[in-house]
Amino acid sequence: MTRTSSAEVLERGEAAPDAAPPRTGTARLRTIGLRVVSAVAVLVGAATAAFLAQTALPGDRATTILNIRSGQAVARTPEELAPIIAQFGLDRPLVRQYLDYLAGLARGDLGSSYQQFRPVWDIIGEQLGATLVLTLTAIALAWLLMVVWVVLTAGRGPRVRGLGQTVDTVAAGLPPYWLGTVLLLVFALTLHWAPVMGGGGIEALALPALTLAIPLAGSMGQATRTEFERALEQPFVVSARMRGMGETELRLRHVLRHAVLPAVTLSGWALGATISGAVVVESIFNRPGIGRVLVTAVSSQDIPVVTGIVVLIAAVYVVANLVVDVLYTVVDPRVRIA
Repeated sequence: MTRTSSAEVLERGEAAPDAAPPRTGTARLRTIGLRVVSAVAVLVGAATAAFLAQTALPGDRATTILNIRSGQAVARTPEELAPIIAQFGLDRPLVRQYLDYLAGLARGDLGSSYQQFRPVWDIIGEQLGATLVLTLTAIALAWLLMVVWVVLTAGRGPRVRGLGQTVDTVAAGLPPYWLGTVLLLVFALTLHWAPVMGGGGIEALALPALTLAIPLAGSMGQATRTEFERALEQPFVVSARMRGMGETELRLRHVLRHAVLPAVTLSGWALGATISGAVVVESIFNRPGIGRVLVTAVSSQDIPVVTGIVVLIAAVYVVANLVVDVLYTVVDPRVRIA
C-alpha cells in the first residue's frame, strides 16, 4: 500500500485523516481555565506547606515567637504570652488559623515578622527590586550567550559541534557558588575589572549576573541545539539556500525561530530558579536582595519571612509558566494552547 504524505493530501484539497480537529474558542478557554485552576492548586499547596512549617516550630509557638523577638530562650508567663497569642490568633483552632492564613495571602498579606515586628511583604518589597534586576539581567545574558554560541557551533563540522556540546554540558553543570567565587577571584581581585563586594552600577551587576547566566545558558544551549540541528535539515532551509540566502541570515531569521521553543520553556523555569539561585549569589557578592533577607531570616528563625519568600517564589514559577504557554503561540504559530 502506497503511503500518501500530508502535503500531497493537502494539495488535492483533502483533509488529512489523522489531522486534529480545529479547536473552538470554547475549548481553548476551557483549557486555559484548567491551567489556571492547576496553577492555583500549586499555589495553595505551597501555601499549605508554608503554614505547616510555621506550626511545626518546636515547643509552644507563642513562647518561641517571644523568645525569638527577645533573643532569650527562657520560660514565659501567661501574662507575657497573652499579647503574642492575641496578635497572631494562636488561641483559635488550627483550621481557622489555616483559613485565615490563606485569606491573608489572597489579599497579599504574608504575615508579620517575628523579629522585625513588621509586615513580611514590606520587608520583601524593600529588597525585591534588586533581586529582580539581577534575575532579569541574568536571563537576558543567558539568552545572548546561548543564541551566539548555538548559532556559531550547531550544525557545523564534527569538531565544532563537539566543542559546542562540550561547552554546553560543562557550563550547565557549574555550581553558582564555585563559579561566583572564581569570577570574583579573577575579575575583581586579580584584574580589578569589577568591585570586590557590593557597590552599584553595571560594573557591580556584571559578575553576579554572569554567575547565574552561564549555567543557565548551558542548559538552554543543550535544549536548543538538538532542535536547531533538526531545523537545519528541513526543506525550507534547502529552499532558502537555493534562493541565495546567507548562512548567518538563514540561521538567525528562520532556523532559530523553529529551535527556541525549548529555551522559552526553560526561561519560565529559569525565572524562579534564578531567584532561588540569587540566595547564593547575593551572599557571595554581598549584594542587597531577598536572598540576603532569606539567609538572615533562616539564621534568626524568622519563619514568616522564610515562608513568605517561599510562597513568592512559587507564585513566580506559576505565573512564569503560564506566560510561557502563551508565548508558545507567538513564537511558533503551529503550536496552539493544548
